[in-house]
Amino acid sequence: MATIELLGNPTWAKIPKRKGATVLLLHGGMSSSASMLRSIGPELAKSFGVAAFDRRGHGRTGDTDAEFHYDDMANEVIAFIEMLGRRVHLVGHSDGGNIALVVAMHRPDLLKRVVVIGANFHHDGLMPLDIFDAESAGFAEWAQKYARASPDGIEHARVILEKTMKMTTNEPNLTTKDLAGVTRRVLVMAGDDDVATLTHTTSMYEAIPDAQLAIVPGTSHALLKERTKLCARLIKHFLTTELPEKTYMPVRRRKPVE
Repeated sequence: MATIELLGNPTWAKIPKRKGATVLLLHGGMSSSASMLRSIGPELAKSFGVAAFDRRGHGRTGDTDAEFHYDDMANEVIAFIEMLGRRVHLVGHSDGGNIALVVAMHRPDLLKRVVVIGANFHHDGLMPLDIFDAESAGFAEWAQKYARASPDGIEHARVILEKTMKMTTNEPNLTTKDLAGVTRRVLVMAGDDDVATLTHTTSMYEAIPDAQLAIVPGTSHALLKERTKLCARLIKHFLTTELPEKTYMPVRRRKPVE
């Protein structure tokens, strides 16, 4: 573990020791890298070097006065990969998945394959959710958890919540036309009771060329914790298998007639 300078901000990071294929885990909003490192991280570490960092205002990385925007978060990811000096697989959960899509569109040269989990490419693709604010029953518990890691202390928890809610209410604003320009292989993964509608998730899958889709049964937005072994197995298979996969009855992936 290390503290690095990322776009001028001291940032908590996990730099992989092993050389070779690297997976960069991108955590969700109001969370930290610990959530993914503790769930799918150990299994992925058997086959890959695992990298991660806490984005600005998350986990063990302090915040600045700037608002939250997915493009800015994508720039953090790009800077981190450039620092690593190698192409990586991106595995992003929730906001991390949204950010992975932005990176895949802007800097495909830095990437190998991409896994987006519980992601939404447009803010209107989410299910109707209960309002979560500083008056909500669970806020105090979340604020205590936030403060245990953050150098900014518990008094900054309300600021992080407000920035996050403002961003997720208005962003992302990608279209299926934008997704059609993604040139890296993508696995779209979600729980069958996830925060994005299944229609939105399948439209993402259908828009990205040669994408694969995995809807994990009996899971919610917390599918990486609920079905850890299954999720890790699906991710490892996608990252290591030869693509495109050959199936017995290809329809969607049938080669065009020349």
